[in-house]
Amino acid sequence: MDAVTPQARTALSRFNPAQPGAAGMKMAATGLLVLMAAIFATTRAFEHQYPWLSFVKAFAEAAMVGGLADWFAVTALFRHPLGLPIPHTAIIPRNKDRIGESLANFIKENFLIPSVVARRMRNIDVAGATGRFLQTPAGEGTRIRAGASRLIADVFEGLDDERLGGIVKGAVSSRIRSMDVSPLLGHALASAINEDRHVPMLEAAIRWMARALEANEPLIREMVHKKANWVLKLAGLDAKLADAIMDGLKKLTVEMSTDPTHPVRIKVEEALAQLANDLQTRPETRARVEAMKEQLLDNKSVSLWLDTLWQKTREGVIRAARNPDSVFAGKLGEILKSMGTTLESDPRIRAAINQFARRAVVGMSASYGSSMVKLVSDTVRTWDARTVTARLEAAVGRDLQYIRINGTLVGGLVGLVLHALDSL
Repeated sequence: MDAVTPQARTALSRFNPAQPGAAGMKMAATGLLVLMAAIFATTRAFEHQYPWLSFVKAFAEAAMVGGLADWFAVTALFRHPLGLPIPHTAIIPRNKDRIGESLANFIKENFLIPSVVARRMRNIDVAGATGRFLQTPAGEGTRIRAGASRLIADVFEGLDDERLGGIVKGAVSSRIRSMDVSPLLGHALASAINEDRHVPMLEAAIRWMARALEANEPLIREMVHKKANWVLKLAGLDAKLADAIMDGLKKLTVEMSTDPTHPVRIKVEEALAQLANDLQTRPETRARVEAMKEQLLDNKSVSLWLDTLWQKTREGVIRAARNPDSVFAGKLGEILKSMGTTLESDPRIRAAINQFARRAVVGMSASYGSSMVKLVSDTVRTWDARTVTARLEAAVGRDLQYIRINGTLVGGLVGLVLHALDSL
């Protein structure tokens, strides 16, 4: 018999509502059946003295039949009645794996088909809901936040980390491979240039160049000294040449930093604008960018980086979910609330995020729906049949015992009606 994995044991331990209530109902149903048997035996013994007891006897007799039939049906779901290997009994233990596969297929056909996912996601405002959640002050909606946080933490801790991580990393890699990143980069660069958002980066590059010149001045002077011919060295002009070169380069960085219309700076901006255009229009440039993207994705360092990113993300989500109040406190909480206000109030951002969420979820369901379904079926297959049976019986046992009670009473009423009709 298979052992129960820690994740399965954790999930099953939560799926155990009100076991004492179920046990009490079982005793009540069995007690009612025993009571009907006692009434039947008593009325049969005294029926010849009191003919009206035939109606009570008919009720008790039919109630016993109904109660026994429902007892057999309920018991046959979970075990062999009286331990006898009667065919088509112990249904759940014998068909645990098939039930898991059926559950997995049900999830796939009703939740993970791309068309179904797209239709459901069309009416879900992910950005708005996230914005409202981020804006919720401490003390308001605490129960919802705490419940959602516990659920998120339990899900991330309970699922198979290696397999789920592989699915997430595979989804990220697959989505990046299928994207034509060159036009996106070109459009982003063009937008940055049009809105002068490239200026801080350009000025930062100029400052970095000035610091690099200062840090490597001895190296540059040594290179000039080595490249100078013997005549310059003999006349001591190599040092003056190095001074002139360093002064010229330093003056260039200062002028580029202070003069937005400097010719070299204009040339750099023109080159950036040309690059943005080439990224969007030139097939050769786009092909080179795609080749570089494929090389990066195939690089083991990128794979290790994705592994590290996934682990840090998972640990961060669990840590934040376990203590949500700390996440919403301080400066970070103010930033999150500001983000929530923007998400809820800016229609363009909301539309863009909702569209991205829809495409991401639909893409993942198309590419990894089968893997998710296999994860469900494989997890159910590893569960111990006896434990699963006990937990399921405890979960639905109360309602099943009501079925036994109803079967006993309904059977008795049917027997009473039939006896009354026969007597008339």
